[in-house]
Amino acid sequence: MSEKYNKNQTIQYYNQNAAAFVENTRNVDFHPIQDEFLEKLPAGACILDLGCGSGRDTKYFLERGYEVDAIDGSKELCALASEYTGIPVKCQLFQELDETRKYDGIWACSSLLHLSLGELDEVLYRIEKALKPQGILYMSFKYGVFEGERNGRYFLDFTEEKLEQLLKKHTSLQQLRNFLTEDVRPDREERWLNLFLKKINS
Repeated sequence: MSEKYNKNQTIQYYNQNAAAFVENTRNVDFHPIQDEFLEKLPAGACILDLGCGSGRDTKYFLERGYEVDAIDGSKELCALASEYTGIPVKCQLFQELDETRKYDGIWACSSLLHLSLGELDEVLYRIEKALKPQGILYMSFKYGVFEGERNGRYFLDFTEEKLEQLLKKHTSLQQLRNFLTEDVRPDREERWLNLFLKKINS
């Protein structure tokens, strides 16, 4: 599957199905993982919601007194998330992230899984650059070894072993813990690999 497909067809899917996607994800109870993320950050921390989708997590963080930037590659999701959160959501690809030591935490919930392995490698370097020293990264992927198109979108699944191989090149990101969870949406049976990391080098 080409990287052109990754970006264009997946974004087109979300633009065409934005309202349904929001309906299926906005009210999902994600509090345990959201709270674990926040517990690792200083009070009033600056957070980037990287691929904010419906805006669910951005709003949760804002309501608890955190400063939040939110981006998404789908212009339709950006519009809906902006309306829901009350902040402007920037329409931007992950590969366009270009900040230096700005964020105490970067939250990438079920978003980086739409990149190819090569794209993800590049974006992780951008994330490292954007994090402050000791900054926290959360990311999640569907659990498995699949890579390719599925239901109109590109997916990159991960196992613990596959993730270890990827992170060997990213020595400034220290794993704090990884864990599996069941899908919290009704009528979904997928498992998810969740990961917390800390930036340990400047």
